[in-house]
Amino acid sequence: MKKKLLAALLAAVLMLVPGCAGRQREEPEFRVVTSFYPMYIMALNITDGVAGVQVDNMAGQQTGCLHDYQLQSKDMKSLEQADVFVINGAGMESFLDKVVQQLPGLEVVDSSQGISLLESGEPHSHEEGEEHSHEEEWNPHVWVSISNCIQQVENITEGLAQADPERAAQYRANGEAYAAKLAVLRDKMHQAIDPLPNKNIVTFHEAFPYFAEEFGLQIVKVVNREPDSQPSARELAETIRLVESAGVQAVFAEPQYPESAADIVAEESGIQVYTLDPGVTGENEKDAYLNAMEQNMQVLVQALS
Repeated sequence: MKKKLLAALLAAVLMLVPGCAGRQREEPEFRVVTSFYPMYIMALNITDGVAGVQVDNMAGQQTGCLHDYQLQSKDMKSLEQADVFVINGAGMESFLDKVVQQLPGLEVVDSSQGISLLESGEPHSHEEGEEHSHEEEWNPHVWVSISNCIQQVENITEGLAQADPERAAQYRANGEAYAAKLAVLRDKMHQAIDPLPNKNIVTFHEAFPYFAEEFGLQIVKVVNREPDSQPSARELAETIRLVESAGVQAVFAEPQYPESAADIVAEESGIQVYTLDPGVTGENEKDAYLNAMEQNMQVLVQALS
């Protein structure tokens, strides 16, 4: 009886504390939902300190890239309450047609607009009679290039400014500040990476072509084009021969996927395994992408010097 009385008194006190109970019931004035982690980090920077705005990440971090991501009922419920849905685009969100069909009034901001896309080497299977989507021909990992990331930040900034004009000036100020930080890091990385003598590398997922293009790296082999599968013994043998003939100094795995295949290639060819991070998982903090790219720079200098 005493416990019930104490609980009732505590609830009454909380109701009287200014803002305490009310804050729990407050709904954001403007709600942004991002498709996955890289978009979330960009949106966090653009909306930083903007009152009344909430940013939620739909897919979370467990998926890495959105390859074969299946929409769940909770995703649709989240999107139903969104004012804007920020996507990577370039074919990354294969479920987008379903979202648009079910939520035709949802504002979608495609951050890849205006970016020159590279062709994808990933194989795609199609059922007989299925129309081939040209979008599937492109590599969607555009954000791994810092220059592309800057373009994406600009696109998201303008998308939010148009959807929420009252806060447009704040979005634009934040977007410009974040783009400036990215540009400074890009210049720093060029100074460190451009002079490296051997830029031939092997990667295990097609996440890095835009990054390689930006910094003059040569990806001589992508061992595992499908990230959720393991390369065959024949593919590993071919990779080892190529590593030896091309003078490759390092194999680069990713923190989101097992290193077992990379370890085999490194052990058989006598080179080291390093980790490059495409920035698809990490801490939910504004500087996560900047920190990941800075770490990539340090790894490349160590591996390729």
